[in-house]
Amino acid sequence: MQPFSFHLFSHFPVSFLPLHFSCYFPAFFPLFPCFFFSFASLFFLLFFLFFRLLFPRFYSPVRARRIKLMALFLHTLLKMWQEIAKFGRKLVEHGLVESHFGNISVRAGDRMIITRSGSALDEITEDSVVEVGIEETSSLDLIASSETVVHREIYRRTPALAIIHAHCPYAVVESLLAGAGGAIEPVDSEGQYFLGEIPVVKGGIGSRELAENTAEALSKHRGLVVYSHGTFAVGRVLSEAYVVTTQLEHSCRVKYLYELAAKGTGNYRGIG
Repeated sequence: MQPFSFHLFSHFPVSFLPLHFSCYFPAFFPLFPCFFFSFASLFFLLFFLFFRLLFPRFYSPVRARRIKLMALFLHTLLKMWQEIAKFGRKLVEHGLVESHFGNISVRAGDRMIITRSGSALDEITEDSVVEVGIEETSSLDLIASSETVVHREIYRRTPALAIIHAHCPYAVVESLLAGAGGAIEPVDSEGQYFLGEIPVVKGGIGSRELAENTAEALSKHRGLVVYSHGTFAVGRVLSEAYVVTTQLEHSCRVKYLYELAAKGTGNYRGIG
C-alpha cells in the first residue's frame, strides 16, 4: 500500500528553488494541512495580485497557478524542517536520544527530507536537513544521515510518511536481553494494546541488512528495536512516530523495572 500522492509541481520549472531542492513536491497534504499563512506564501500571493493589476495583459491562468504553487512549496518546505526541529528537541529533552545521534525524516512523494549526518537533533535549522530521492541514490547521500538507506527502504515497502530513529536506553537494554531476532513482550497494558509484540531486528548501522530487516518488520508493526542500537518508529506524521517512540521506551522501562523488582522479591512470573 503506497501513500496517496499527486505530482502537483510537474508543470512548472523549479530552477528558483534552493540548491538541491529542485524536485517535484507531491503528497504533502497529509503532512501539513494549513499552507497559506507563512510570510513567503503571503509575499507570493500579494506579488501575484499586484502583477495582475499592473500588467493585466501578461496575466494568464498558467502563470497564476505557478505563483500560487511557488508560495505553497515555500511554506511546505519551511514547515518540514520546523517540524523536524520540534521533534528533535523533544527527543533530546526527554532522554530518548543523545544530541548528535538518531535521525528523523519526512516523506514527500518520491522524495524525503532527512536530517544530515552528525546533526544535533536539538539544534536543527534549515541547513541541518537534506532532500534525497526514495527510489534512487544521489551524491547528497554522502551528507545525509548514515541511516538514509534504512529510511529509504522503509518508505519503499510501507505506507509510512514519517520516521524517527532514536537511541532509547531502556529499549536498547531490553533488546540485549531479548537477543537479535527475538521480540520484547510488553507487560504494561498500554504497550500490549498499542504495540503488541516489539520485534528486535539485527543489522549493522546503515547496512543493507538492517534496511531490509527493519522495513520487513515495520510493514507489520508501528515500531521496533534494533539489537544493541535503538528504535525505529513510523507514522503518518511526525507526531505519530514520536508517540510510538515514547511508547516503545515506556514499555521497555516498565518491563525492565518490573522484572528487576519481581526477581528481587522472588515473585517473578514472566509474561502471561
